[in-house]
Amino acid sequence: MYDTIIIGAGPAGLAAAIYCGRKKLKTAIVTIDVGGQGNLTSHIENYPGALPQSGMELMNIFKTQVDKFEAEFIYGKVMEVKKVKNTFEVVLGNNEKYSAKTIILTYGKVPRRLGIPGEDEFFGRGVSTCATCDGPLYKDKEVAIVGGGNSAVEAALDISAYAKKVYLIHRRKEFRADEVTVEKLKQNKKVELVLDSVPAEVKGDKFVSSVVIENTVTKEKKELSITGLFLEIGYVVDSSMVKDLVKINKWNEVIINSVGETSCPGIFAAGDVTNTPFKQAIIASGDGARVALQTYGYLTGGKAVSDW
Repeated sequence: MYDTIIIGAGPAGLAAAIYCGRKKLKTAIVTIDVGGQGNLTSHIENYPGALPQSGMELMNIFKTQVDKFEAEFIYGKVMEVKKVKNTFEVVLGNNEKYSAKTIILTYGKVPRRLGIPGEDEFFGRGVSTCATCDGPLYKDKEVAIVGGGNSAVEAALDISAYAKKVYLIHRRKEFRADEVTVEKLKQNKKVELVLDSVPAEVKGDKFVSSVVIENTVTKEKKELSITGLFLEIGYVVDSSMVKDLVKINKWNEVIINSVGETSCPGIFAAGDVTNTPFKQAIIASGDGARVALQTYGYLTGGKAVSDW
């Protein structure tokens, strides 16, 4: 029986784990990775107290601090959180079960998927949602990026440092990305813009060998020979594991009050998974620290905040 189980190990979850550890709470972190979305930023220069570095480097520092306070990492995907009398049970995909007096939800967002033939089959074998993580694997190869926001444009620029050629596939002619970044992209000779187009199918044998794209105006299809397809089309929140326990909004974000309490006593939430505005690592980290302190107060007899 843990004092608390933290679900998710991005900036919010790791910060929460540090504060829970300082309060001597028996803490487990259930996650599929360490760093979450924090790993996906290639350059962070606005995190107070940290010199410019990659998101992955910053998350490694978080992890080192968490290890100092001996939180237990349990790797796996949470399928369901159940309320069992006055405690909670966390059920993983392999049917392992863990019990805790409280739950802290910090699982953030997950990358949006295309939902086209071949995507699932080749996920991890050429299809990726992390250009920062996997980009260096495609040195001197041809790849494609899907998306039109800052993450897609920045991914295309980053990967062009390794790849022989980069296709940027975008469903419109106009970009949502910052104009300055788009201008850099247009000047990059390694990048070819494939506009008014969407991926229709991913093909390959053991690994990706091509992507079929369809023009959204003419409906004409053509095939691009690539070895890597990077999806940079935004993120969604998957709150299915707790939808029967806590209130969620129309974007599937967990609704919290001013101190991170959810509508279910004993379940707390922090970071991008919540209805808190401004999805930033520094904000998620602060949320994680605050919710850990509130969890400690709950476990030691403190009263809930009555602002529901």
